[in-house]
Amino acid sequence: MMVSTGLVAIDSTIIATAVPSIVRDLGSFSSFPWLFSIYLLASAVTVPVYSKLADTIGRKPLLLFGIAVFLLGSVLAGVAWSMPVLIVARAVQGLGAGAIGPIALTVIGDIYTLEERARVQGYMASVWAISAVAGPTLGGLFAQFGIWRGIFWVNLPLGIAAGWLLMRHFHENVQRRTHRIDYAGAAMLTGATTLLMLGILEGGDAWAWNSPASFAIFGVGAALLVAFVFIELRAAEPVLPLSLFRRRIVTSTTLLGFGVGMGIAGLTAFIPTYLEVGTGAPPVVAGLALATFTIGWPLAAATAGRLYLRWGFRRISILGGIVLVGGGTVLALLGHSPSVVSVAVVCFFIGMGFGYAAVPSLVAVQSSVDWSERGVVTGSNMFARSMGQSLGAAVLGAIANAIIFDLGGDAHDPHTIVVASTAVFAAVAVIAVGILAAAIVMPRRVELAVARSGSGGNPENLPDAA
Repeated sequence: MMVSTGLVAIDSTIIATAVPSIVRDLGSFSSFPWLFSIYLLASAVTVPVYSKLADTIGRKPLLLFGIAVFLLGSVLAGVAWSMPVLIVARAVQGLGAGAIGPIALTVIGDIYTLEERARVQGYMASVWAISAVAGPTLGGLFAQFGIWRGIFWVNLPLGIAAGWLLMRHFHENVQRRTHRIDYAGAAMLTGATTLLMLGILEGGDAWAWNSPASFAIFGVGAALLVAFVFIELRAAEPVLPLSLFRRRIVTSTTLLGFGVGMGIAGLTAFIPTYLEVGTGAPPVVAGLALATFTIGWPLAAATAGRLYLRWGFRRISILGGIVLVGGGTVLALLGHSPSVVSVAVVCFFIGMGFGYAAVPSLVAVQSSVDWSERGVVTGSNMFARSMGQSLGAAVLGAIANAIIFDLGGDAHDPHTIVVASTAVFAAVAVIAVGILAAAIVMPRRVELAVARSGSGGNPENLPDAA
């Protein structure tokens, strides 16, 4: 699972530092944002569909399929001869990534006991922490030596290793029965989320928020979403069972995941620029300051298991929310006095807050359902986080742009950037309050399901831990 996750984690960070070299060879500087947008879009909108299929036909086939599609996209990207071809290849990669990340977390929920799960989630989070440092470094090296295509070819040995490990070591027992796949629901959900995410990602950039194109995209997306709801209410095996959201544990943890995504967007998008322009720090130093955030998260995830077994899921998620509110507030208060050291320290504690808020809430909702629903609830949480990240990038970017415009429009002026970034940090603090509220409304007691896992099943009958 760590190698599979590493495949996606490295790819999400390695391309950023190679963009100038890619544009120099393929041209079309105006199109390069689509290298990121199309990947995020393709990976996010397919999560609910993959998650339902994983609950229907098993985790292993979907993981292998996701890895194969991701590697196909990597090969296409490695031989791309134009920017449009590279954008299409990134879309194919995204279609594969949509299966890998959520299903890997679902498998963790299947094969590890409640006591083990937070520690293993810490291992998974550490993959992202390592990738946050290794990815940009590798991308910079490939770009510096004029071989940017290597950032895609490096996926092949990782992907082959992940596939081999899965086939050799991961065995699951899936009850074979006839299924009625909800094709109509899957189509409506994919269409709706594609249009809504497209509107969020490109609104205010490719077209104005109040333009006819924006109204049309959001209008059609909303109509497809309404049609999806009606289809799901009648489907024999809905792709996203709406009845799940009648459970407070599912609703509260999904909202918490949405807030986590928004908060991540605010930090990762603005802190490097804030430090580079505000303090004159080189990009590597700014990146290392942000990397403390990815160090704090796995440390918190690794210790969360003992804490929630003793104090409960809800209390530890609330603890994470409190740390986030405190960290976001301090970051906003210090915003007018840029300092690499202070930002690095605060980001470390914010990462701890995210770890304590996100991991117990995910483990709680996974533990509240059996094998046949675990993929759906995990996918819903990951989908909410992706949507939150997209919406957060759009909303927080709009806040920053509005302030920069009011101050004269010079994005290279340190004072302008500091003022705009401080407003974004204040917004992140408000988002943290929302995360805390979602943790508070989690049920005080989580009923733990006796789950049948792919490896034969481990009863999770630990009522005292709930």
